[in-house]
Amino acid sequence: MPRRSALYALTDNADNGSGWGKRVPGDTVLETEDLTKDFAGFVAVRAVNLRVARGAIHAMIGPNGAGKTTCFNLLSKFLSPTRGRIVFDGRDITALRPAEVARLGLVRSFQISAVFPHLTVLENVRIALQRRRGGSFDFWRGKSVLRTLDERAGVLLADVGLAAYAHVPAVQLPYGRKRALEIATTIALDPQMLLLDEPMSGMGREDIERISALIKSLAVHRTVLMVEHNLSVVANLCDRITVLSRGEVLAEGDYRTVSADPAVREAYLGTGHA
Repeated sequence: MPRRSALYALTDNADNGSGWGKRVPGDTVLETEDLTKDFAGFVAVRAVNLRVARGAIHAMIGPNGAGKTTCFNLLSKFLSPTRGRIVFDGRDITALRPAEVARLGLVRSFQISAVFPHLTVLENVRIALQRRRGGSFDFWRGKSVLRTLDERAGVLLADVGLAAYAHVPAVQLPYGRKRALEIATTIALDPQMLLLDEPMSGMGREDIERISALIKSLAVHRTVLMVEHNLSVVANLCDRITVLSRGEVLAEGDYRTVSADPAVREAYLGTGHA
């Protein structure tokens, strides 16, 4: 989002009251303590203390280069922190590998759609369901096992609005539908918490509305932490927002609070950092 339009979005949505009081999050499910990542002297994330309440939709926002993606990579264990610790559901996961964290119920989607393009929509979801069964992908199982998985996959596809696309190769899906498919494959892993990396990136208004509704429905039984540039989406969807700038937490609170913060407005105007 361009700097000035981002600032206008902060201003325009500051008083709309959207999203306040609709949900009552519970105890902390994910927290970090002095989370820091240093790349050969460049500190991309500096002493971030994050608290995500169970059952919340929590957004991480900030100008480009603020450290959001690096922070996501640390939380999902695609990067190891230089210092600090990460606790998920009461367990220290700082030293765990990505697959181990995913098995605990902390699952991430990516900004770039990550599906098998030449498999059908149904097959993509079925592979994710098969992964839950353990190390085997059921290549030698009977048809009855796969039929059971197809039934569950069909329910997931209906939940994300893709039932009519079940037998369409993923490569043929419009962009917004591919993102919905990626979310469906993520849900198939039955996560306790979802990390969504810019789920609205590149979408038109209709797709944004569809995916927003989907995320809201998912959060009824799960926790969602999302990086998102679309500030209107953040205003309408999120219970709490953490603003990063230059790798540090700049502000935190509901949308009304952070949008009125002078430091946040200054960060979105830009001071030589995109």
